[in-house]
Amino acid sequence: MRWLLKRGWMYGAMALISAFALFPIYWVVITSLKTRSEIYTRTPDLWPSNPQWGQYPRVLGEGHVGRALGNSLIVASGTMVICLIVGAMAAYALARWRAKITHILLMLVLMTQMFPLVVLVIPLFVTMRKAGLLGTYWSLIVTYLAFCVPLAIWVMRGFIMSIPEELEYAARIDGATRFGAMVRVVLPLAAPGLATTAVLAFLEGWKEFLLALTFINSEDKKTVPLVLQSFVGRGDTDWGAVMATSVLYTLPVALVFVLARKHLMTARTAGAVKG
Repeated sequence: MRWLLKRGWMYGAMALISAFALFPIYWVVITSLKTRSEIYTRTPDLWPSNPQWGQYPRVLGEGHVGRALGNSLIVASGTMVICLIVGAMAAYALARWRAKITHILLMLVLMTQMFPLVVLVIPLFVTMRKAGLLGTYWSLIVTYLAFCVPLAIWVMRGFIMSIPEELEYAARIDGATRFGAMVRVVLPLAAPGLATTAVLAFLEGWKEFLLALTFINSEDKKTVPLVLQSFVGRGDTDWGAVMATSVLYTLPVALVFVLARKHLMTARTAGAVKG
């Protein structure tokens, strides 16, 4: 009884909040298993009477979701890898370069986040058309980098500044170059920052819809958000296909979080330094 009074209410509250947060995901999953009549019934059921798994092979084949998943994976992975490379090097330079202009450069980097995406769609479209990149993966990757790299610089700089410079000096005394010290000493210690940046960059390339709708005009290059939108029609919506695609669309994101969970937990406090 004493334990229930001290700790029981906490676990009860945690269970209640978790159930509230996870119920929408549960509802998406069971709706993807329902028949059309069960989806449109006036009295929704918490579990389908006869689960239908045929929605998944149907959307992967006829709905072209399998191809779209591959396209989204290419765009998101390319954005993540390039963002990590560019962001890490820029963050290292701004963290170790002691000059008055450093703060000005940081403010300029931060100012790039002030402009809403809607304002930049037309200028970016014109730029990509003149560059001959419309309808290619590179049009999305380059554009996403413009939004990911500034955020990556700010995140990574905080982690790098928390690493003592004496470790780099020791590596350079042993014969390492400055670049070698950064790669072999600084970046491994800044793994939580790299994991955080990787997740943010991957999500940016995975979930974006407006730029993909504007730049991609080929059916075989469409990403998952575009294919998901195609199931919504003016007269009717194929909710079974929408929910099945949503489940498939969420699985890679959940996998990324599972793989990076150790570093993400460390990142809650690491890098929280003033500078």
